[in-house]
Amino acid sequence: MAVSAGADRLGLATLRRLPVESRPLLRPGTVPAGIVHLGLGAFHRAHQAVHTEAAVGAAGGDWGIVGVAPRSTAVVDALAAQDNLFSVTTLAAEGAATRVVGALAGVRHAAGDPAAVVRLLADPAIRVVTLTVTEKAHQLDPVTGTLRADSDLVADLTTDRPPRTVPGLLVRGLLARAAADAGPVALVSCDNLPANGRRLRGLVTQALALARVPDGPAGWIERQVRFPGTMVDRIVPAPTPDTVDTARRALGVTDLAAVAAEPYSQWVIEDDFPAGRPAWERAGAVLTADAGPWERLKLRTLNGVHSATAYLGALAGVETVAETLALPGLDAVLRRLVAEDVAASFTPPPDVSVPAYGEEVLGRFGNPAIRHRTLQIAMDGSQKLPQRVLHTIADLRAAGRPARWAALVVAAWLRFLLGHADDGRPLPLDDPLADRIRAALAAAPGTPAGVVDALFALREVFPADLAADDEVRADVTGWLTDLERHGVRATLAGAG
Repeated sequence: MAVSAGADRLGLATLRRLPVESRPLLRPGTVPAGIVHLGLGAFHRAHQAVHTEAAVGAAGGDWGIVGVAPRSTAVVDALAAQDNLFSVTTLAAEGAATRVVGALAGVRHAAGDPAAVVRLLADPAIRVVTLTVTEKAHQLDPVTGTLRADSDLVADLTTDRPPRTVPGLLVRGLLARAAADAGPVALVSCDNLPANGRRLRGLVTQALALARVPDGPAGWIERQVRFPGTMVDRIVPAPTPDTVDTARRALGVTDLAAVAAEPYSQWVIEDDFPAGRPAWERAGAVLTADAGPWERLKLRTLNGVHSATAYLGALAGVETVAETLALPGLDAVLRRLVAEDVAASFTPPPDVSVPAYGEEVLGRFGNPAIRHRTLQIAMDGSQKLPQRVLHTIADLRAAGRPARWAALVVAAWLRFLLGHADDGRPLPLDDPLADRIRAALAAAPGTPAGVVDALFALREVFPADLAADDEVRADVTGWLTDLERHGVRATLAGAG
């Protein structure tokens, strides 16, 4: 049983002190667990947990969530001390509203007790496993989708040591589930990856092969496990002390697991659940046979524009996305990126206008209450750029079309990798390929063309066909030259 919170801490003992409009729809401990979620970060708490609580509140069901933090103990400790309760503050320009969420039936720390997580994944009561573990935790090459078999993963799959990686946890859990014949389960990726359901299936299939799993359990997993694809969308900045202070003022108690988010929230889910699911459609989710068009709409438009804004803003020395949008000329460039490049690169969902969706995105990004830091979004560019921008370029070039504005986003990333803003301040390189990137730049001529040659050779990021495209190289080199010589503000001013 979780330890009850103190008199000034959010928990079961303090629920009656909360404003009525801030109380949870579900009381922890009253809804049995039916879902395990890997990745107990802010996004899950502000998105899937909120949708699931609303679905269970509307239609019932034993769909409580056991949240699993792969590495960090901080959020597990905070939630355990609060009887698994936390709050979500919705930040709009006109004001904020805070509500406590009671969807969590428990929390676990995978690194501290991986065996307990494996047992959870094998529990027949668990029929859905969702994941928000970021691109790099999947350990998939973003270009090829092949599993990166590093030493930790190999040890997870070929020895009896406690698993340390997400693929290792999943395979151990599925093998334990097969051994117990514990019934079917859906594994649901909620990460910003193209074809995230198929990628997760590929991850599991490759991991099983690497582990040399016998035909019996491998066949059971093939028959009993489904991998529905999804598209998730809500802007959730990293929590700060201000997040906790805002929640305290609204609730009258302290919530050390508080998160904040924009008002908008969308979840598109392929309806392929062999053992049932919450009535997520009652919470506004879109259930569909194919999430692909929605996923491409979001990755290429929202996430692509987000990355463009982050890199250009960071280079210009601007702290947040909303403030970056005030740079003269940026809104026009982003609109052209959406209308001329993104919209021409794929077929959107029925009755959806990509430029109109782009306008909605810019309105959301301009929300002054959401202080989404450009440097936070700029992290892990080698993992994000392929699906956010490079797929747009590849599809345009395959159709014989130019990709001028998408090339600007690539150039902004390359300029960011050089490590200094326009005013000379250092920029951090937080990326799984940081060592490779630094080595490539160190060995390259210090010219825009030299930088492009060096970084386009990173096959984990740039496919060979795209890297060899002379028009793309020329566009990126031209933009990089402008950014280096003139800076972001002058480049945007002359971009029309």
